Amino acid sequence: MDQKGKKVIKISVRSLVEFVLRSGNIDNRRTSGAEKDAMQAGNRIHRKIQRRMGADYHAEVSLKYATEREQYQILVEGRADGVIKRPGETIIDEIKGVYMDLGQMDKPVDVHLAQAFCYGYMYAYHHSLEKIGIQLTYCNIETEEIRRFKEEKTLAQLRDWFENLIREYEKWAEYLYCHEISRNDTLKMLEFPYVYREGQKELVVAVYRALSRGRNLFIQAPTGIGKTLSTVYPALKSMGEGRGDKLFYLTAKTITRSVAEECFGLLKERGLYFSTVTITAKEKLCPMDRTECNPDACSLARGHFDRVNEAVFDIIHKESMITRELVLKYSTHYQVCPFEFCLDISNWVDGIICDYNYVFDPEAKLKRYFSEGVSGEYLFLIDEAHNLVHRAREMFSAVLVKEDFLTVKRILKGRAAKVERGLERCNKKLLEMKREGGELGEGKVKSVFGIRQGEYRILEDANLFVDHLMGMFGELERFMEEPEGERDFPDRDTVLDFYFQVRHFLNMYEGLDDHYRVYTEVEAEGKFSLHLFCIDPSRCLAECLDKGVGSVFFSATLLPVLYYKKLLSGNTEDYAVYAASPFPRKNRMLLIGRDVSSRYTRRNQGEYRKVVDYIFQVTKSHRGNYMVFFPSYQFMKEVEKELCEQYDGSFTWRMQEGGMTEPERESFLKDFEAGRDKSFVGLCVLGGIFSEGIDLKAERLEGVIIVGIGIPMVCTEQEILKEYFDDHMENGYDYAYQYPGMNKVMQAAGRVIRTSEDRGIILLLDDRFLRPEVQGMFPREWSEYAPVTRNTVAGWLKRFWDG
Repeated sequence: MDQKGKKVIKISVRSLVEFVLRSGNIDNRRTSGAEKDAMQAGNRIHRKIQRRMGADYHAEVSLKYATEREQYQILVEGRADGVIKRPGETIIDEIKGVYMDLGQMDKPVDVHLAQAFCYGYMYAYHHSLEKIGIQLTYCNIETEEIRRFKEEKTLAQLRDWFENLIREYEKWAEYLYCHEISRNDTLKMLEFPYVYREGQKELVVAVYRALSRGRNLFIQAPTGIGKTLSTVYPALKSMGEGRGDKLFYLTAKTITRSVAEECFGLLKERGLYFSTVTITAKEKLCPMDRTECNPDACSLARGHFDRVNEAVFDIIHKESMITRELVLKYSTHYQVCPFEFCLDISNWVDGIICDYNYVFDPEAKLKRYFSEGVSGEYLFLIDEAHNLVHRAREMFSAVLVKEDFLTVKRILKGRAAKVERGLERCNKKLLEMKREGGELGEGKVKSVFGIRQGEYRILEDANLFVDHLMGMFGELERFMEEPEGERDFPDRDTVLDFYFQVRHFLNMYEGLDDHYRVYTEVEAEGKFSLHLFCIDPSRCLAECLDKGVGSVFFSATLLPVLYYKKLLSGNTEDYAVYAASPFPRKNRMLLIGRDVSSRYTRRNQGEYRKVVDYIFQVTKSHRGNYMVFFPSYQFMKEVEKELCEQYDGSFTWRMQEGGMTEPERESFLKDFEAGRDKSFVGLCVLGGIFSEGIDLKAERLEGVIIVGIGIPMVCTEQEILKEYFDDHMENGYDYAYQYPGMNKVMQAAGRVIRTSEDRGIILLLDDRFLRPEVQGMFPREWSEYAPVTRNTVAGWLKRFWDG
């Protein structure tokens, strides 16, 4: 609210001009050099140019302008890169760092000029200037060549231009104003839709308190307690009281996005007025056989920006829960790209349900919310947060393979001589690193290790190689921007993929710090690669989370919570809640087989037969559906061989296959039917697609057998993790192996008890589960268990099922 009590609708200069003035086609054949700032490297160039300017240059000048309407105010704000104040002359300077050849530019990019016009009008208005200079400064990031475009505008000219711009935006501002009033009225009256389960109200209060205070909260809560509703409801109440204006519900899997949609749907039935959109991956929305986003290959891309605003305005006025199906329906009607349409819808809704990468991934995140200088009253609900550690490491890591440089060089032979020479220099440098075990000069080799898969070397840096890489990338950027680069040629997609890999590598190298390790690896087949491995992603995640007001990380497996605090938020003082299971302990039996092991050194026919014996005992004790989780596909296949040899017809089974399609997964889960005449066993891989995110209630699943303690295989990255945390005074083995392993075990075990009526058994097969250090990672609900052998397990099972 402003001083008069009016609602203030804020929008940044960049967002305003990019939204109102956009037109034309989507064309992914163009790289980002001409159209967008070149990410972190561009920011560095901004600062460098600003430092070079004289005393009459004022950098990063904050500007704002309010347009009054009867019931609300539109506040446009931003920061001019520079204001040059000389006697009798004032100039607004807008700086853009790009990779493209500046010699090809004959005028500034329209949206860049529009930004400068906005800043020019604001500055001239507030300082009562009759006229003002408008300057666009373009700088090539690689060569630091500068080209400027300058013109002069009167205050009257800029006023007319700016008022036209605001008039185009006004109907959208009117929508935001009216929508928010209706939304907040229902949020204040919204009540929890059910009687609270045991511990659920305390969970709701903890979430509300954390978000109200602008703090992060970590929740360890068992499956079935209602985590989704227990986090969404207090977040909505917080928004209703003015603490937050957009809710992000972040998930790792499609099925949990469906759960979130159902939760909002339930609350809508109780009177909630709240709009959401579910962002679906481009590949799942695109109606074309190939996702070629250009006007020649796709009619939806042709003129997309001429039609999309009308489509958005229509859907936000008619729909409140915007799903994939609705996005496809409206995009077909308006003939717009469904994916880009979906992203634009997100600007105008209250809640966004999406995958982690749309918030955190530097290549996929929604830059309209998370680019530098942009922030908002965002609330983050992060479901299945245990997955975020691994996913974040993947997002913020980068790798380049030496052989790819030669492949791209062959493709471009005779087409781009400068790019070819750059590729050759990079390849030569990588070859030196491969032969010498590191770079010459700065990039000293810190350590060398050998593992079964090959050899890796940890380096202090890769500065010399990156210098060559930047030079090559600048030439590649120019080639891809030239008309020649736009033409189709054989394997163009391979070159484009390589372009994005290099760009990502350079962007990640820009942010390199002690949370990373730089290493080279020679794989067993001789391939050589250079890696930037993000070990601790907390700083990178915080750059996005800090743009909001509060975050809730929740999962059934956030143990030990200190591990997740360190790697996700980086703040060990964040709030944490352990929600006890509301379900009767008598409904679950935990057994530990102490006469079997899955250790790599003990994997033999005798151990496989022991596992088979346990499977027979479980299936005979009670007719039902069971899942058996194995440490690897190979282990699972060896056990299945023994099953085939000993099979007596008393039960049936089906084995998980590698690379199963969505229909094959659904078919697999349909086999878990209630009321079978004999037991059914699903053979699955621990940590795989059936380890979490599936919901088989009551008799559809009555027990799981988990073989092994889940520790990852020894590999390069796990060993680097171990060494890193050892160096940082932590138990490296726990961080690299034990914690991720136990997480997979607990996720698989969580498939059994989903409701208060469910009954089932959890059988852990590995004598290491009896070790104190392993049991120290058990959830509280596992405090009671029975050690068993093949000779005693039948009695325990009979006692439970007869119980």
